Amino acid sequence: MGQLLCCVQINQATVGITEQWGKYDGVLQPGCHCVPWCFGRKMAGLLSMRVQQLDVHCETKTRDNVFVTLVASIQFIVVRENAKEAYYKLSRPRQQIQSYVFDVVRATVPRLDLDDVFEQKNDIAKAVEGELEKARSTYGYRIVQTLIIDIVPDVKVKEAMNEINAAARLRLATTEKAEAEKVLQVKRAEAEAEAKFLSGQGIAPQRQAIVDGLRDSVLGFSHDVPGTSPKDVMDMVMLTQYFDTLKDIGAHSKSSTVFVPHGPGAVGNIAEQIRNGWLQAAAGSSSQLTHS
Repeated sequence: MGQLLCCVQINQATVGITEQWGKYDGVLQPGCHCVPWCFGRKMAGLLSMRVQQLDVHCETKTRDNVFVTLVASIQFIVVRENAKEAYYKLSRPRQQIQSYVFDVVRATVPRLDLDDVFEQKNDIAKAVEGELEKARSTYGYRIVQTLIIDIVPDVKVKEAMNEINAAARLRLATTEKAEAEKVLQVKRAEAEAEAKFLSGQGIAPQRQAIVDGLRDSVLGFSHDVPGTSPKDVMDMVMLTQYFDTLKDIGAHSKSSTVFVPHGPGAVGNIAEQIRNGWLQAAAGSSSQLTHS
């Protein structure tokens, strides 16, 4: 009906290209227009003024001989003032843009290693955009944005990269664990040395106090009980300590099995060993004083 009345409707964000007797006539803006076909005018076609997007998958090889597939997203728009060139100069604009992307990507990526491709993807996108901008501006198109949205190496290459990364992280974790174990052992040794040092400092006064107590006990008992010798007093003290030790061992239910010499001469043997030790120590001290 619209064609019979010579009326055409141009939707928003669209322009129409008209011809008269097969020759370019003009550009129709959005709205309703009269195109009298009886005078040889007709609608040749429509052009969208919206931003269009073209995703290009380009397979190429890097400098280190790794095949990768780059996905370039090209966003472009028709320049309203150059609608005539955009309609008449390019027959298949999307395929021609794709050819330019292939040319730039396959000229840029082979000069880079695989790791550099990931790091310099923005530079690759700028190179593609610059080349497209120079080529498309004469055809009525303007490149809005060029993005490298994905870099897909071969599956085996991806697996190898993941294994390398996992091995590096495992090596780092092993090193850190070894360092932590080293610090732990050093601290444990320092703590043990400090504990032994403090224990030695505590045992020395304890032993001195025991010796002083035994000496006072022997002297006091010999003074209060006439006719007793220090040896008799010492044997009695050792006998008392012996039975106290047996009592303490039996009082602890969680004690391990302990073999203690027991018999009539056990206490005497212990006292004899202690007395011999004191005599040898006294003899050694006297010898050192004499030589000095």
